Amino acid sequence: MKSLGNVLLLGDSYTTFKGYIPEGYAAYYSDSETSITDAVAVEHTWWHQVIEKTSSNLVLNNSWSGSTICNRGYNGNDSTRSSFITRLDALIDGGFFEANKIDTVLVLGGTNDSWANSPIGDGLMYEGWTKDDLYSFLPAMGYLATRLSTLRARVVFISNTELKPEVTGGIKEACAHFGIEVIELSKIDKIAGHPGIAGMKKIADQVMAYFEK
Repeated sequence: MKSLGNVLLLGDSYTTFKGYIPEGYAAYYSDSETSITDAVAVEHTWWHQVIEKTSSNLVLNNSWSGSTICNRGYNGNDSTRSSFITRLDALIDGGFFEANKIDTVLVLGGTNDSWANSPIGDGLMYEGWTKDDLYSFLPAMGYLATRLSTLRARVVFISNTELKPEVTGGIKEACAHFGIEVIELSKIDKIAGHPGIAGMKKIADQVMAYFEK
């Protein structure tokens, strides 16, 4: 299978593993005996399988468990610090892409916007955002897609199963607006909403099947 080259991951709990994400970021997956799922080795994660089997190079795993795309998270709390849009802005504005040649960006998000009942918003926006706009999913998804579209890399958005239709639809529409590729996952085994070993393998298999096309 063709290598994805230098890879950046932008994700939430599904893409975390303790020790493989930036310091201070929340991890869902680890080698702890108290883990809820049976995915307790980094080799079990979907992304590690993809990186290994495509002989690609992981430059950064920028994933934060529980993170939303927009700036409004669980219990109505302000999630600006951990949001996808804040983290991507920090990478772009901080010169990460000038300092690192990135060939492929894999984004797996939107799950927590759905689960946390983040405000959906009135519609997708591609310009003219206010601070308040970015506390709702659709305007923030438009912002995320806009920023992703500026990267000199192949960007692929991975869309989880069992999300609110407004979230799945917003992801697909915003990505289509900029020609960003979308992988729609299907039939993923989950434990408490999260993939274990079997679910991780299904994600990895579906991602690799997409790149084999």
